[in-house]
Amino acid sequence: MSKNHISFILHKPQLSENIGACARAIKNFNFKKLILINPKPIFPNDKILATSVGAKDIIDHSKKYDTLEQALGKIDIIIATTARFRNKNIKHITLEELKKINFKKKIGFLFGSEASGLSNEEISYANYTLQIPTNPDFRSLNLSHSLIIIAQYVANIIKLKSIPFKKSKKVKSASKKEIQSMLSLCIKNLDEIDFFKPKEKRPKMLENLRNIFYKMDLSDKETRILSSVFASLSKKR
Repeated sequence: MSKNHISFILHKPQLSENIGACARAIKNFNFKKLILINPKPIFPNDKILATSVGAKDIIDHSKKYDTLEQALGKIDIIIATTARFRNKNIKHITLEELKKINFKKKIGFLFGSEASGLSNEEISYANYTLQIPTNPDFRSLNLSHSLIIIAQYVANIIKLKSIPFKKSKKVKSASKKEIQSMLSLCIKNLDEIDFFKPKEKRPKMLENLRNIFYKMDLSDKETRILSSVFASLSKKR
């Protein structure tokens, strides 16, 4: 287990103060990696640095991307935080169940924007959703508060317990980049046969496809086989 395997991903954060506070929370528990997707404020700025209170190194070494998909290439498991239960075929876990996650892999905790959280489309990239237990009549948590709760909980898991992960050493899990490449090939072939009908339902159908492939624990070999299948189907037409 390594804290260097843990990334905290802020999707479209809106307030400089929250970005700075999140960087501070990450450093509080000796994590290193902050990723920002299309932040609203100019990044970095003086307010972010001021509210990070000594976590300038986290800000300096952070990564910024325009889209969520660009950020996932080097992450094995995405855990999306949500304030409400989603009626989706996706695994929902509790804080306690984080102990079952294989922290030897590269894990990304995904947080939505302060105003709207994460959409179903953004959640479709995740392997799991995680809900922090709160007052059912008042579920709203500040972005940095959500992050610090999870950071503290994960830090304790890594410190106190190592979960054995029994899997053949010869089997290598597919990276998000490999899954993205396979999925892109699948979508390209489906577009060529005009599969997505009616067209207005295409975004929803793509969301469902991502839900299927991203939650599967595919090996790199299985991903290559599926890519070959999709490529062969294209040649047969």
